[in-house]
Amino acid sequence: MNDLAINDYLGAHPDMSAALAGSATAWVAQTRRDALERFQSEGFPTPRHEAWRYTNVRPILKQSFTPSVAQRDDAEEIDLEKLSITPAVGPRLVFVNGHLSSRLSTLDDIDAGVRARSLAAVLDNEPDSVKPHLARQMPGCAHGFTIFNTAFAGDGALIELDAGVKATQPIELLYIVSTPNPGALAQPRNLLIAGPNSEAQIVERYIGPDGDAYFTNVVTEIVLQQDARLGHYKLQEEGDKAFHVGGLFVRHETGSRLYAHSISIGGSLVRNDVHVVLGAPHSACVLNGLYVAGGRQHVDNHTHIDHAEPDTNSNEVYKGIVDGRARAVFQGRVVVHQDAQRSDAQQSNKNLLLSRNAEVDTKPQLEIYADDVACSHGATVGQLDPDAVFYLRSRGVAEEAARGLLTYAFANDAVEKIQIVSLRERLESVIAAKLLKRDSVEELL
Repeated sequence: MNDLAINDYLGAHPDMSAALAGSATAWVAQTRRDALERFQSEGFPTPRHEAWRYTNVRPILKQSFTPSVAQRDDAEEIDLEKLSITPAVGPRLVFVNGHLSSRLSTLDDIDAGVRARSLAAVLDNEPDSVKPHLARQMPGCAHGFTIFNTAFAGDGALIELDAGVKATQPIELLYIVSTPNPGALAQPRNLLIAGPNSEAQIVERYIGPDGDAYFTNVVTEIVLQQDARLGHYKLQEEGDKAFHVGGLFVRHETGSRLYAHSISIGGSLVRNDVHVVLGAPHSACVLNGLYVAGGRQHVDNHTHIDHAEPDTNSNEVYKGIVDGRARAVFQGRVVVHQDAQRSDAQQSNKNLLLSRNAEVDTKPQLEIYADDVACSHGATVGQLDPDAVFYLRSRGVAEEAARGLLTYAFANDAVEKIQIVSLRERLESVIAAKLLKRDSVEELL
C-alpha cells in the first residue's frame, strides 16, 4: 500500500463500502464515513508518533495489497489437516481470506446461551443488535490502522454470552490466508460481548503460508458486563513475509475479569495493541505476553491500561526472546486516574537476547494521579546465565542443548499460564520447535 494506493482506497471507498455488510443501514454507513474522514486526516502512523517511535511501517505501505470485499467462501481448496490444524475441541469459526467459511466451521456442540456468528451476517440482518457496542470501545487516540479497519472491515466474529452462562468449551476463531491469494489484505472485525456473570474462553488464531507477503489488520472489541469472566488467547503464527497489525480494546463493568494472553511467533512485521479500561470498581485484568523473534523479524507490543475507578487491579507480564537480527519493542503504559484510589497495578517486561545483533527497546510507564495505590513496574534485558549453562554442562548436557533448555524454560513460564490444556500443549511443541530445532534437546524435556 504505497501513497498512491492509499489515495486509490480513499477514492474507491464509496463503491467498496456499498459491497460491505450493513451498508444499507444508516448508522453503519455513517460509522464508516466518520472513520474514513479521520483516516484521510491522520493517515497511517510514522516514527514521528511517540507510540510508533521504534516501529516503521514503511515496509507495509510500500507494497500493494488487495482488500477482500465480496463475501464468498474461499475455502474450497483448504484442507485443515494439511495445515496441521488439529480437530476443534469446541465450537470453531473459520475465516478464509477474511470471510467466514461455513464448510470449515463447526458449531454443533456450542453451549446453550452462547452465540457465535459472522459479524457480516448480523450487520446485514439485524444491525441494531450490535449498535450499542460496535466501534464503541476504541479510544480517541486510536491509530491509523485501527481507523482503516473501521472504514473497510468486511467480516469477523460476533460472540455473545447470555447472563449467567458458563461456557464449557473454548470457542476458537481461526483466521487463514490461503496460499492462492498472495498480496491479500484481510481486515477482520471481532466483537465479543460477555453478559453479566458469564464466563468463557476464546481463542483467536492467525495462520498463513511462508513465502507470500500479505497483510492482516484486525480489531477485536470486548465488552465485559458486571461480574463477567473472560479468558482471551491470541496466537499469531503467520508466514515469514506476512504483516500483522492487531488491536484489542476492552471495556470493564463492575467486578468483571479479563485474562488476556498474547503469543507472537510468526510474521515479518508485527504490531499488537492492547487497550484496557478498568471503568468500574472491582474490575481487573491480567495480561500475559510472549514474543519470539528471529532472523529480521520485528515485533512490537504496545499496551495501555486505564485504572479509571477505585479498587481496580491489573497484573501484566510480557516476555520476549530475540535472536538473529530481529528487533522487539515493548511499550507498556499504566495510568491510575485521580479517582482510582486503592488501585493495584503491577507491570513487568523481561527479554532474552540470543545474539549480538538482536535488539530490544522496552519502555514501561506508570502515571499515577491517586495517592492510595500499590503500583510497580520494571524491565530487564539480558542473556543466558553462564553459570546456569555451566551447571547443565557439568551434568553431561551438551552446550547447545543446555542453551536450548534454558531458553525454552524462559518461554515456558508464559505458556504455563494458559488454561486451555490442548492449546498449551500445542504451544509447548511449537515453541520447542521454534527455539530448539534439535532432537537432542526435545528428548531432555
